[in-house]
Amino acid sequence: MKRRTFLLALSTTLIVAFSSAQTPEPPSILVSRQLAETEGLAEGDVVRLALDAAGAGARPFRIAGVYEPTPDPMRLGTVPREVRMHLPDLLALTSDDDAPTGAEHVARINIALADPANARAFARSVNGRAPGVFARRAAATGSASTFVVLERFHLAIAVVTIVAATVFLLALTIMLVDERRETVGVLRLIGLPAPRILLQVLLEGLLIASAGALFGLALAWVSEGLINRFFQWRYNTALIFVQVTPRVAALCVAIAVPLGASATLAASWALMRRGALRLARR
Repeated sequence: MKRRTFLLALSTTLIVAFSSAQTPEPPSILVSRQLAETEGLAEGDVVRLALDAAGAGARPFRIAGVYEPTPDPMRLGTVPREVRMHLPDLLALTSDDDAPTGAEHVARINIALADPANARAFARSVNGRAPGVFARRAAATGSASTFVVLERFHLAIAVVTIVAATVFLLALTIMLVDERRETVGVLRLIGLPAPRILLQVLLEGLLIASAGALFGLALAWVSEGLINRFFQWRYNTALIFVQVTPRVAALCVAIAVPLGASATLAASWALMRRGALRLARR
């Protein structure tokens, strides 16, 4: 009978050995997709788990299913080869036979409330009733606070980028409008008032800005799929690296279109202040 063993990443190092031997009603476990793909495991296979590297004291388990681990940016680059089992089975596998019953300890428990708005009140109640227990919202943990700092840093970069792009756009628009000064001068000479010309320029700027915003969204949508597929393949994870949500798309359009139209209008207003004869002559 052939047997294979391999290391499995859990809170402690386990040895997994699987074979075709049948055991009476072995407990059920779940294995991560990455582990199943690496070791060729499938639903219904019987594996043996042990704490000892030599496989001593191994217990049989039947694979009830394969699951996709929850994507965690803090573990990016680490392939999650994991096993999930029922708590009594885990205690029976990892507990010392000489340890008294109930001597196990739990470092952290996640609790989902029916109403997330009561999280602060629930944390205060637990802290007041259970000495030695510290309850806090999951959003206040170290990893969450790290991403809050990153979000603010990205916001600062975005603001600086938008301001710099607006200045560049304004300078470019001024040069483009200045190339049309002869056309504007002719329109002024034939009797078109300055507000009428400015309205036409504004509509033209809105059209160009809208087309540019739609092109940018289409490019972002195509890039989103390519970037996600590449990095998900590279790191063997289901983590979404780039996501263009409707809120993000609406925000981009709300920023791009008014800025483009305003830059065109500002450049044209500077041109309208010149005399018609001065504009028409070369």
